Amino acid sequence: MNYRLGIDVGGTNTDGVLLDRDMKVIHSLKTPTTEDVETGIYNTISRLVKEANVKVDNIEFTMLGTTQCTNAIVERKKLNRVAIIRIGAPAGTSIKPLVGVPEDLKEMLDGHTYMVEGGHEFNGKEINTLNEEKIRSIAKEVKGKVDSIAITSIFSPVDQSHEMRAAEILREELGKDISISLSSEVGSIGLLERENATILNASIINVAKTTAEGFEKALEHNGIHAKVFFCQNDGTLMSKAYTLKYPILTVACGPTNSLRGASFLSDNKDAIIVDVGGTTSDVGVLVKGFPRQSSIAVDLGGVRTNFRMPDINSIGLGGGTVIRVAEDNTFKIGPDSVGHRILKDALVFGGSTLTATDVVVGLGKVQLGNPENVAHLDKNLLNKIFKQMVEMIEEAIDKVKTSATDMPVVFVGGGSVLFPKEIKGASFVYQPENGGVANAIGSAISQISGEIEKIYSINKENREEILKQASELAISETIKAGADSKKVEIVDMESVPLAYLPGDATRVKIKAAGDLAI
Repeated sequence: MNYRLGIDVGGTNTDGVLLDRDMKVIHSLKTPTTEDVETGIYNTISRLVKEANVKVDNIEFTMLGTTQCTNAIVERKKLNRVAIIRIGAPAGTSIKPLVGVPEDLKEMLDGHTYMVEGGHEFNGKEINTLNEEKIRSIAKEVKGKVDSIAITSIFSPVDQSHEMRAAEILREELGKDISISLSSEVGSIGLLERENATILNASIINVAKTTAEGFEKALEHNGIHAKVFFCQNDGTLMSKAYTLKYPILTVACGPTNSLRGASFLSDNKDAIIVDVGGTTSDVGVLVKGFPRQSSIAVDLGGVRTNFRMPDINSIGLGGGTVIRVAEDNTFKIGPDSVGHRILKDALVFGGSTLTATDVVVGLGKVQLGNPENVAHLDKNLLNKIFKQMVEMIEEAIDKVKTSATDMPVVFVGGGSVLFPKEIKGASFVYQPENGGVANAIGSAISQISGEIEKIYSINKENREEILKQASELAISETIKAGADSKKVEIVDMESVPLAYLPGDATRVKIKAAGDLAI
C-alpha cells in the first residue's frame, strides 16, 4: 500500500494527514506550530507515522503548505537583498519603482534600483533597443551586494525577450546560481503591480529555500524518501525547483488548501467554504473544485500587486477569539485571539480569558475542556454573543456570493464546531468528518497545474486556432511541472477583449491541471 503525506503549517497548529492510494484518510492530527517551523513539522510527521503504524518506505508523495513566505513579507523579516531593474527607459521613467510601497519595506528594498533602455509596446513593437552594456554595468555594480534580482520590462507579458536577454547577461556576469525573477513569469498586465509582485518574489527566495530544506530534513530524519511537492495558492502543487523560482505563489496556500480539502471531504465542487481557525475565519468560493481567483489588485503586506490570488474574505473570528465583556454586559468580539495559547488561556482549559470556544461550551453546544469552568457565566449573555458570532459568519458568506441564491456551505477547520448546522444564505450546511484537518487533506490531494496568460490579436477567423495553441501551451507547462500527460485537462479558460488597445487585442488566460505522474 502506498501513501500520500500532507502537511499544512498554520500560525497556531501544524496539521498532518496520511492518505492511501484511494484517497482515504488513514490518520490525521494536529501539533502546535513551533518558532523554527522545522521542529513542528518533524513532530507532526513523527507522530503521524507512529500512530498510523505505516512503513515509511510506502510513503510515495509528500506535500507541504506553509505561511512562511507570507509571514516574511508581512513581518519584514529575513528578506533578500534585491537589485531592481526596470527595462523601459525613456518611456517608463516618470514613475519610479517602489512608488506606493510602505516606507519601512521600501527602505529594505531600495538599495539597488536601476532604469534601463528597452521595453515593448502592447503589440510587441520595441519601444527602444535593450541597452545590454547597461545591464553588464549593473551586474558589476551589484556583485556580492545582493541576493537576488527582479527584472521588469514594459509589456513583457506580450514580449518577454528583453527580460530573458537581461537575465542571460546577468548570469554570464554573476554566475548561473544567481536568483532572478522575471515579471512576465510572476505577474499580470499592469506595470507597477507586476513589478511589485516580482520584487516581492525576489525578496523571499531565501525564506522559501530555508522552508523547503527544513521540510526535507524533517522527512529525512523520519526516514522518509518520497517525492516532495509544495502547495501553491491555486490549489495545485509545484516542485522544489519551481517553488524556489516562484515562492510568491505559496502566499495564501493555507486557505486554498482548506477549500480544496473541504471540496474533497464534502464531495462539493461548487460551494462556499468557511475555514474556522484559531484566529480567523476564511471564507472562499469553490468553482469546479478550485478556488475562485481574485479579479482585482491584491494588497500583500501593504504592497499593491497583481499576481494570482484566491478570492478570500477573512474576518477576525476563530476558536481563540477574545470576548471582552463590560460591566453593563455590553461586549466586543475580537478581533484579537489567544492563538496557540488557547490550551492555557481559555476558561475551559483553566485560563482566565473568555474566548469564542468558552461561549459555545458554556451553552452546551460543544464538549471541550472542563465545562464547570464556564458554568457560572450568564446564559442570556452567552446567547447574545453566540448570535452575533453567527451573524458575523452570515455576513462574511453574503459578501462572497455573486447572487441571492442559497448555496451549499461547508465548515472546516479546528473551530468549525463553533457554528450551527443552519445559517442564513446556506442551502445546506456540511461539517464533514476530518474537517479539522481539511487544509492538510487539501495539500495531500492536490494536482499539478500549469497556466499561461498572454495578449493575442484575435478575430473571428483565428480565434479557435489561437485558443487551441494557448491550451496546448498550458498543457505543456503542466506536464513539465510533473503531471501525468494522460491525465491533464483544461480547467479554466478566460478571454477578455482589451477595448483600450487597438488590433483586436485580447487577454487569454488558460489553466490546465492533472494528476501526479507516478
